Amino acid sequence: MIKLLTIVARHGQLAMILGLLAGFLLKDLASALKPWLPEMVAGLLFLTAFRIGAPRAFGGLKDGITSLKSVLILQMLLPLLAVALFWALGIAATPLAVALVLMLSAPSVTGSPNITLLLGHAPEPAFRLLILGTALMPLTVIPVFLLSPELGSLWNVLSASLRLTGVITVTVALAFVCRHLFAPNLAERSARAVDGLTILALAVIVIGLMAALGPALYRAPVEVVKWLGFVCLANFGLQYLCFRWLMWRGAADIAVPTSVVAGNRNFALFLIALPASTTEPLLIFLGCYQVPMYLTALVMRRLYARALTQVSPT
Repeated sequence: MIKLLTIVARHGQLAMILGLLAGFLLKDLASALKPWLPEMVAGLLFLTAFRIGAPRAFGGLKDGITSLKSVLILQMLLPLLAVALFWALGIAATPLAVALVLMLSAPSVTGSPNITLLLGHAPEPAFRLLILGTALMPLTVIPVFLLSPELGSLWNVLSASLRLTGVITVTVALAFVCRHLFAPNLAERSARAVDGLTILALAVIVIGLMAALGPALYRAPVEVVKWLGFVCLANFGLQYLCFRWLMWRGAADIAVPTSVVAGNRNFALFLIALPASTTEPLLIFLGCYQVPMYLTALVMRRLYARALTQVSPT
């Protein structure tokens, strides 16, 4: 089994692309998996935290100020700038504007450390941004929602983000305890097996996340193509701009994980928190959003390889 999982880890990009295609083609399976998405995402987070372990996760607390700045810029400054721009253009209430502002307001997706690892970079900075960004979300969304009443109820979002913070705290703590008790010194072969199991989890999760997109593709293909173009531009564009900025600032050590987080956000949180009248037009956006997320390791690999030669030796 370990050998099989290491093979999966070695071909992680292919496994994720196959999962993406399965989400498009296997509509019944996608519908069956959709109700289990919260549990599957929690399982993915457990595997990620177990793989990294508490010492490595908290070993970079000296960089806490850097992580805090990154979270405030990504989750508060960027959406506020977007709100101002959309109000100036008179399109603040359009589905496109609402979707982008909500995306920018969200913390990192659970899989960002795994995507970073697939790209050949250390996952710990992405993991810290995931934990810190989720914990601070109840604070960072306040100014955004106060200035954007068309987004929906601030209180619903606050309660949902607090629940998410609680789930993440319990899951990560349990993973750290299990790692300390059962595998304090995780061998390289075992670590690769955990990576393979994580890749399989990502591939299965995306099938459920694509449940709304498959039917929409048959019903309104032109609309889906438009949304797909928009989300690819938003996701890859944010990653590209963030990466170039950090490399220009000489921050090669965190350029890739921070850029991955910049483009890949937990937008689905708002679908749980906000009323259907707000989120119904955005379901296609959520489905399309999985495409650039799961293609990040393929599309951005060549660009991100530039950071490998400039990372400070450990």
